[in-house]
This record gives sequence, structure tokens and C-alpha cells, in this order.
Amino acid sequence: MTASVGCRAFELFDEKMGMPFPMLVMYPSNSPEQPEKLGPYTLNVAMDTPIAPGSSPLIVISHGSGGSHLVYRTLAAHLARNGFVVAMPEHPRNNRNNNDLENTAANLANRPRHIRLVIDWAFSSDAFRSCLIPGTVAIVGNSMGGYTALAIAGGIPTTFPRESPDRQLRQIDVTPDHRVKALVLLAPAAAWFMAPGALRRVRIPILLWTAEKDSYTPEFHAEIIKAGVPDPALIEHRIAANAGHFSFLSPFPEAMTNPAFLPSEDPEGFDRERFQQELNAGILEFLNRVTLT
Repeated sequence: MTASVGCRAFELFDEKMGMPFPMLVMYPSNSPEQPEKLGPYTLNVAMDTPIAPGSSPLIVISHGSGGSHLVYRTLAAHLARNGFVVAMPEHPRNNRNNNDLENTAANLANRPRHIRLVIDWAFSSDAFRSCLIPGTVAIVGNSMGGYTALAIAGGIPTTFPRESPDRQLRQIDVTPDHRVKALVLLAPAAAWFMAPGALRRVRIPILLWTAEKDSYTPEFHAEIIKAGVPDPALIEHRIAANAGHFSFLSPFPEAMTNPAFLPSEDPEGFDRERFQQELNAGILEFLNRVTLT
């Protein structure tokens, strides 16, 4: 475990969309931490400090539809403190500030491309390329981020009628990235992979977390993955008892926690703070076990 968590903000550019998008990177550091504002949140990090010497795997976190990269800050900090470089992009036009591409074929194509752009950037970045283990990447995907992770790992998605202007089912062209060696799927949205053989090319270890009381991505999404990945032994499936769809997000400050803000809410009796400790530890153990082999 390193002494502290470094943090730097970057901006990448998607030429196909013709627009920039923000990204936060957390990483091992030897510099002292202090409380810093990250959007509406406060986290102890060492801002804009050098990365600690050593070799690190790259982790990319893909947020849910209409969500934020910042709601995985505690997981990212935990992984960074334990030797990983963690990139958290905000998917353009499918985030909390601008969500006008939700439920479109364009969004299905854009999201995996964003992840490839992040990976390409990381392995060419002056800040991180010398400290990254070449070709060693894991994707953490939550909800729509789960779709994104499966697509970049070789999944072949098909649109729903509402997502295409002509209302026809269409296969989305996604180039798989063979640098991706493992997936962590949190309440993943997988319905775009129902076509026969849609997941036949996904042949890497998967940690699959689902929530017992998830009404957004209920159990059939996990069943699509378990039935579609050709080697069931690659999948470790864990069910979070009494959890809801949003229980995988970092806990929100008290001022943001209220019934009108659904991402802050959990089923009655569920302790998100305690669950996050279990979740973060389990993800770290899985990544340590599979990403360096």
C-alpha cells in the first residue's frame, strides 16, 4: 500500500464527436494528501503530484447513463492507494450535465470508443506511460458502464428499435481492445447482448456484482452475461444482499442525500458505507489476482 493518493484532472478530445470530455486520474503517490474539492465532493488526495515509482496496471471506470465519473471516487482512491492507476472519464453527452444521446445508437458506439481513447492516451502520456504495465488494462463498468465494458472486451451489441431513426435492429460496430485483460461489472446493463453469439468473443475474467433489489438492471441482465460468455468459469458472480441499483456508488454527502435524489437512496436497512468497504476490498482482491497474469 502506498502512502497517498495522487490526483490530476485532464481533458481528452473525441474527434468523431468534435468535443472534449473531462477525466480524473488517481494514482499512487508519495506526496502528502489534503482535503480537496472534486466537484461537490471532498476527498483527501495529493493534487497534481508525481506518480510514485513502480509499475502499475491501468484501470478505467465507466459510469452509468446520465451519471458522473466522480461517484466512483472512493473506489478509485482505494485502488490508487494500493498501486493502480485509475482513469475516470466522463462520457460526453451521456452524463449528468448533458444526456441528450441517451437511448441512441450513437451513444452505444461512442462509449466504447471513449474507453479506447483513454487507454491510448494513458499509454502515450508523459505523466503515466513509463509507470504503466504495457497492455494490462481492466475496466470497471457500472450500469451502462457495464455495457461499455462488455463492448470494448469483444461483445457485439445490437440496438433496440427506439435507438435507431428507422426503428430497425442494427448491430453496433465496436472494435475490441485486446489490452483489456479483466472486467468488473457492477449492476451491468447487458440487454444489448441478447443476440445469439453476442458475447462469444468475451474471454477474460469477469467479476460480476449484482444487487438483490435492483429494479433498473434486474437479474436477467446478469443471466445474459452468464449464458453468453463461452467459458462460465471466467465469471465470479456476487449478489449484494438488500442492495439497490445505486448502492455501488460512493456514499453521498449528507446535504445531497434525500429521497428526491435517487442515486443517494438505498433499500431500507442497507448500509452503503459498510458495503463499500466490502466492495472495494473485493474488487482490489480480484484485480490483484487477474490483471498481472
